[in-house]
Amino acid sequence: MCGFSASHYCSTFLSVFVFLLCASRAHAVDELVPPFGFRWNDSMARVEAVLHGAKAKITSREKKQNRDVWSVEGLIHPGLTRTLFTFKQRSLVAVELQYEYPEWSIERYNQRMGEIRKYFDEKYGTGKLVSRGRDDDTDVIQTLVGYQWMVGGTLLELFYFSAQHDSLLYRTITVDYKAL
Repeated sequence: MCGFSASHYCSTFLSVFVFLLCASRAHAVDELVPPFGFRWNDSMARVEAVLHGAKAKITSREKKQNRDVWSVEGLIHPGLTRTLFTFKQRSLVAVELQYEYPEWSIERYNQRMGEIRKYFDEKYGTGKLVSRGRDDDTDVIQTLVGYQWMVGGTLLELFYFSAQHDSLLYRTITVDYKAL
């Protein structure tokens, strides 16, 4: 008779099950793609055609170093003010979603950041705090809080930024998808 008990078999089965569950989750997570049905390395022509079909407007096209950056407005998503598409060698390498809610209080922005962060943490594992700062050494009070998730060959970042000068106030939440 071997020295293994039923509880040993049960714990071994449970260990294998948990390993397979984690492995399948890790595999699914390795496939992070940009939003709106795009794929990494989509051509500029394909992105432009999809944007045109969605009735979104490319408001600017800039060259920055060896990249092309398009600013786009009109993609339908609550609070989405603009989206930046970045191309390297005419292929999609980054998408930045910029959300603004002018009527929201700081508390509501904090709540929304917490909701988005929790969603990403549950989906991709605990994010890394990459920025937490407040600069009030000048006339403009600035706050920046950012988190980052490495997902396979991509980087996902979530940032909150605010700037205030007297009664002028600007706040934004950005979600950045970047192919590495």
